[in-house]
Amino acid sequence: MTTAFRPERIFLVTSLVLTVAAAVALYLLQATTLTIAVAPRDGTEPALIRAYAEALKTAQKGVRLKILPFDDVRESAKALEAGQADLAVVRPDVDLPANGLTLAILRDQAMLIASPAPSGITTFPGLARKRLGIVAHRDADLWLLKNLMGYYGLSLQEGGTGPIPAGQVRLVPMAEEDLAGAFAQKRIDAVVAVIAPAAPMALRLVGTVQAASRTRKVDFVGVEDGPAIIERLPRLQAVTVPAGLFGGSPKVPEEEVKTVGASYRLMAKASMSRTVAADVTQHLFELRSRLSDATPAADYVAAPAYETTAEATSARLPIHPGAIDYYEREQQGFIERYGDWVYLLAVLGGGFGSALAWLRQRLRRLRRERIDVVMDRLLEILAEARGAEAAGLDALTGEVDALAADVVRYTRERETDTRTMAAVMIAIETARSTIADCRRMIGATGGAVEPRRQAFRLSAAE
Repeated sequence: MTTAFRPERIFLVTSLVLTVAAAVALYLLQATTLTIAVAPRDGTEPALIRAYAEALKTAQKGVRLKILPFDDVRESAKALEAGQADLAVVRPDVDLPANGLTLAILRDQAMLIASPAPSGITTFPGLARKRLGIVAHRDADLWLLKNLMGYYGLSLQEGGTGPIPAGQVRLVPMAEEDLAGAFAQKRIDAVVAVIAPAAPMALRLVGTVQAASRTRKVDFVGVEDGPAIIERLPRLQAVTVPAGLFGGSPKVPEEEVKTVGASYRLMAKASMSRTVAADVTQHLFELRSRLSDATPAADYVAAPAYETTAEATSARLPIHPGAIDYYEREQQGFIERYGDWVYLLAVLGGGFGSALAWLRQRLRRLRRERIDVVMDRLLEILAEARGAEAAGLDALTGEVDALAADVVRYTRERETDTRTMAAVMIAIETARSTIADCRRMIGATGGAVEPRRQAFRLSAAE
């Protein structure tokens, strides 16, 4: 008998299909691990990203971060562009990766130039032949300052003594704690910093300048040509410092100050799926209150400003479509995200069910066909026995026994219809009885048995 469709094999196939389906479901629901390039090493962003990665893990969100540290934002941008990272902290005015799209602004920075009033230094041309103190800074800050000076026809003189040539501004690096003494000793005329306007360090710097003024007022250098400068240097951005940000009595500044600046941005590779990008953006803002307990830098995280979706995706610093989905509350739900997979699994499940139904029907047909073969042979044995010699009856007896043993093995391996098996057993017993009857008749007559006109009716329930 055939063993190609044993129930054990059907169970094995079913188990394998269910295991594959479970593995697919587990893959879809497991957390997505993303590599993020973080820089600068001595900046505030590494602490923010570490806190974000820990918060994602603690809150059991569907995203995990693997941090890849770098010394400079140029390196983090290159890592994103080279495909070494999925996310990166980027400062666009330093290096903008070709495949980078913005998810969120981690920190906006403005160029602040302040001097004790009444210094008369309120414009960039007014800085000519002045000494400009600069505290903690990076190469990118110097690049920004040089470009602004160059726009107004000025150049930076780093270091030096004696008179300052026309058209130049002397840059004097110093520590923050030396700033008050430098103003008192007239070693500097103003101070510059590229910094988030509301950062604690910015408040301290302006407070030091205010303390150096007899009138407790501060003069700020504004950038009235901001739009033109941004057209020339499109990776910069306009920044407005609101009146009274640094104090209200007296109000510092007295009026809002327009300047330019740069930003540290969380960028994702353009090929990242909208769903994953939306999740990263959503979790960043959802967990911001928790992040602020770990680092003050979380308070400066903000969404990029835009008015229309078209503007967001076509800007000089375009926003990732997944982030736009979050900002515009158009995120996909489970069905939208995995609808194709659900549909595919449903189709496969339906096909698998149909295959099982066909296989079951086929097995039943094979069982019936095998039983029919056995019963047909038993009927043939009945006819052959009546014209057989003693030797032929022995052969038929052995064949009936073999058929009976075959049926027994078959019923042990497979579930068999009771009524059908009852008919088979009746046929077997009838065949054995007929053969025995023929033996007795041969023994009584001493020769072959004449065929009898006797009809054997086998009751086989279909």
